Amino acid sequence: MRTGIRLSEYEHVLGENADQLKRLFPDGVARLWGATPAQKERNAKAVAIRERRVGDEVLFYGEMKFIARARILGLLHNPGLAAEVWGFDENHRTWEHIMALGDVIEFEVPAAPVLTALDMKPPLWSLTLVPAAKRKLHLHLLDELLGGQASTVRRPVLGKGIAAPVESLGRGDLQRALGTLDADTSAGPRARSESLTLLWAIGRLVTGHDRMAPLDVWQSQLGPILSEFGPPGVAVSPEYPFRHLSDSGLWEVESAEHRDPDLVSVAASIESGGRAGFRRAAARLLRQPLARAEAIGLLCASYLDDVDQPELLERVGLGGYAYAGGSDGGQDDSGGGGRSGRRGQRRQVTVSRPDRDKRLVERVKLLHGHRCQVCGLRLETRFSHYSEAAHIQGLGHPHNGPDKTSNLLCLCPNHHVQFDTLALFIDEDWIVRRSQDGSRIGVLRRHPEHHIDERYVEYHRGLCGGNRLGSTHDRAL
Repeated sequence: MRTGIRLSEYEHVLGENADQLKRLFPDGVARLWGATPAQKERNAKAVAIRERRVGDEVLFYGEMKFIARARILGLLHNPGLAAEVWGFDENHRTWEHIMALGDVIEFEVPAAPVLTALDMKPPLWSLTLVPAAKRKLHLHLLDELLGGQASTVRRPVLGKGIAAPVESLGRGDLQRALGTLDADTSAGPRARSESLTLLWAIGRLVTGHDRMAPLDVWQSQLGPILSEFGPPGVAVSPEYPFRHLSDSGLWEVESAEHRDPDLVSVAASIESGGRAGFRRAAARLLRQPLARAEAIGLLCASYLDDVDQPELLERVGLGGYAYAGGSDGGQDDSGGGGRSGRRGQRRQVTVSRPDRDKRLVERVKLLHGHRCQVCGLRLETRFSHYSEAAHIQGLGHPHNGPDKTSNLLCLCPNHHVQFDTLALFIDEDWIVRRSQDGSRIGVLRRHPEHHIDERYVEYHRGLCGGNRLGSTHDRAL
């Protein structure tokens, strides 16, 4: 890993991967890591080999420590090359599932704190994937453990097109691309400005604008957003994020003069009518409600946890995504709003709230005996008991969830507020977790006569940045 291999010495076994490797490593020195075939089709290693993607980050583990990390630049299956580089193991298998790596960074930190937070038991014995929704948690812990000790072994120039643009895009691909904006450890300010840019661009899609915008619009409308919510103490112009976003594979910058946009200044691009925005496949996916909610939740949770998110989302045209109830911010039958803590002066507004069937609300409350499905609290009043019903996928705009018992929870007032303000979510195993750090609160209490539709739970989880899709992994350990 430290010295790499010279491609010229392995020309005879590169085969169909020759052009790919030469493009990824223009200096002729490749850094590769391989895995032997998995013995079982459905074990963790097999899933990792099958589901890893370009742009994922690999953490290297040994002797109960994390010792390095790198970004995947390319994936190839080449038994001949593997045999020449590494030989064979005792079972005559070679490390034929190969990752081409860049940004190799060495360090040495104990693995136990990170693995414990990820609900994984050490030691690790093979390639393992970590869900995208937990990336923020383990990278945050890893950065704390690093304490500035990481050193770059090699930081290759990521040539144009490393993250290749795709014409078909799935939710997993989208989450991987959004979840690796900060794969480069030096890219903190860059990732933050890029996430702000992406939110602004998603807001344009929601409000019916074209996926591409003239660069003068970027300067006039995105500039103030970057100034107010961008990296503290760092002046960022709109040119910075939209140039770098091209590496994600989701983004394109075009010049009306058909010149390479990376070589054209913003001023020249504006003069020539240049535009920037999401690629067609990304824009098409982001117009779908669930994918859009997941993208907004992931960007906010991963890069913007220290900003006033309700204010930011309001500014970029996505105000309804700050609350599970939608743009009205209401909490169904509690009578309370979800917008406490917002900045600025109060103003009187008129909102249109969807009608709610009180019979469904009462049925859910009675089924659970007014006990909170999160904590089990049964709040006593003078003559009875009190609970609140929360719609999982909010009825209000932009969520447009249905008014059904399968979209309702019975909660105490405290957990209703937290659920509505996206402070907690329910994972795919019905475990209630805190959105801030993924820590476990408890198991959701369920009733056999109260069916809860997992689609609505998944939508709310996406808003919280907590979705863990089977095909959405962005970190390999």
